[in-house]
Amino acid sequence: MNRPEWMNDPSLADVDQAKLDFLQTLVFESQNLSPKEMLSFLMNISKRGKDSSVSFTKDEMNRVIAVLKQRSTPDEIARIDKAVKLMQNRK
Repeated sequence: MNRPEWMNDPSLADVDQAKLDFLQTLVFESQNLSPKEMLSFLMNISKRGKDSSVSFTKDEMNRVIAVLKQRSTPDEIARIDKAVKLMQNRK
């Protein structure tokens, strides 16, 4: 199976493939969620990440977000920003 284009970005070369696969699954699963469903989904993601021992450093997350935004539409960027803000408010 071919890796999605965003995973091949040189800035992500040192990020564990399992982490990138986890994120790709999340991107796929969240595609059709309404804004109301997104918060619940993000909380579930957090639990799944802990259960799977998947965690990201702040630097890794910043690089992943930057790469995703480079390949996103304005609507997708707004969703990414909203998801990031929701996750930051949970801390």
